[in-house]
Amino acid sequence: MTVDAETALAHAPPGHKDELRLWLRLLTCTTLIEGEIRTRLRRDYDTTLPRFDLMAALDRDPGGITLGEVSRRMMVSNGNVTGLATRLEAEGLVERRARPGDRRAQLLRLTPKGRREFARQSAAHEGWIADLLAGLGEADRAALFRLLGTAKASVRAALSPEDP
Repeated sequence: MTVDAETALAHAPPGHKDELRLWLRLLTCTTLIEGEIRTRLRRDYDTTLPRFDLMAALDRDPGGITLGEVSRRMMVSNGNVTGLATRLEAEGLVERRARPGDRRAQLLRLTPKGRREFARQSAAHEGWIADLLAGLGEADRAALFRLLGTAKASVRAALSPEDP
């Protein structure tokens, strides 16, 4: 059985940083959930998480967004988005159009077929997340959500300023 970093630290000597153990627990939970979502997307829809994420970004902006904006939102290179978009376009799930007023910029958006397919996948995705977190009661989910909000604010406050 594979032992994750958090489990390996379970019996760390006294004085080991609680913050590190907390980070490793968060990372382990994220990795476990993401891995299962990847497996289910591949098994049930013959697709990948990056394709799902691209379609989700486009679903949030029905009018279309530029490849650069998609790259920024997904935190991946333009090249990665271009390759994904090209494959989704070939399948009739997305389309590219010139941006009004700037024919050099291309807007990417879901086609009607892409909207239907994303609706199917996102409904399943929502159910999978509910299944994976079903062991948490309503009060636990609320408390965890609140605490993670506090953690997020703490992390943001400690971030290094961006380079000019």
